[in-house]
Amino acid sequence: MNREYHKWHSYHLQRDMELLVFGHSGAKVLVFPTRCGRFYEYEKMGVIKALTAKIEAGFLQFFCVDSIDAEGLYCSHIPPNQRIARQQAYEKYILHEVFPFIHAKNPHDCLISHGSSLGAFHAANMVFRHPQHFKKLVAFSGRYDLTLSVECFSDLFEGFYNEDIYFHTPTHFLPNLNCEQQLELLRKIEITLVIGKEDPFLENNKQLSSILAEKDIAHQLIHWDGRAHNSHHWKKMAPLYL
Repeated sequence: MNREYHKWHSYHLQRDMELLVFGHSGAKVLVFPTRCGRFYEYEKMGVIKALTAKIEAGFLQFFCVDSIDAEGLYCSHIPPNQRIARQQAYEKYILHEVFPFIHAKNPHDCLISHGSSLGAFHAANMVFRHPQHFKKLVAFSGRYDLTLSVECFSDLFEGFYNEDIYFHTPTHFLPNLNCEQQLELLRKIEITLVIGKEDPFLENNKQLSSILAEKDIAHQLIHWDGRAHNSHHWKKMAPLYL
């Protein structure tokens, strides 16, 4: 299997960023790691191994990016407005640095956004905000409202709220999305959400599903038994839905 390591200094983040590429051709899969996860996480968890057949056959090529959650969304040492500002900078890094790299590597017209747990938030947020770039979204065990407090998961902005947070919270901005051009783009995307029946964010997934249905955006909301919020389950999900 083709495996490539890449590193460059990001203009938008003002720090070095790393990523891994797996495969040589096929649909391009942009993979966001879990909370504070690293670019090598999917390989370490065994998800890449579970997808070896599809990768070696040239059906899929994976681009596993790094996260900056520890200095953004999950950085309690800076004010909430700076956390969301860092998230915005991360989005610019993906859009203006990672995307050109991916498309230069692989001319295939299908780009899939994918992630698990907080990675599912990143993957979905990118698709809902920038649907023109994607053909498919596959999100496992996601949380699509970072202001929610559920079980041990707290509001990441500690009660602070502004327009930037609103537009980075899919279950907040999607109900008010009335731009027909953007809605039509979303309706062309294959959307698959997978969540455990005992996952603390099951209701948030149902809410997102309801919003998508109201906007006539076709999608699948698939329930797995138990909590299903770990690499053991994600390794089983990936070959089924990617």
